[in-house]
Amino acid sequence: MALQTKIREYRAKYNMKQEELAAKVGVRRETISHLEKGKYNPSLKLAFDIANVFNTTVDELFIFVDDES
Repeated sequence: MALQTKIREYRAKYNMKQEELAAKVGVRRETISHLEKGKYNPSLKLAFDIANVFNTTVDELFIFVDDES
């Protein structure tokens, strides 16, 4: 299974840079970049923190997809 996120879309909607989101949730900008590229699986706390910033749910923001094609 692979993780896909809508973080980039939500950042655009909120006109927020990676650095700003990282500061709000207490991580480095690189962590946000890796999340957006699907190269990093967040902790449950980080997933909830990011969802709270965008006033949405973890289920809306993070999607697990079957990568067996």
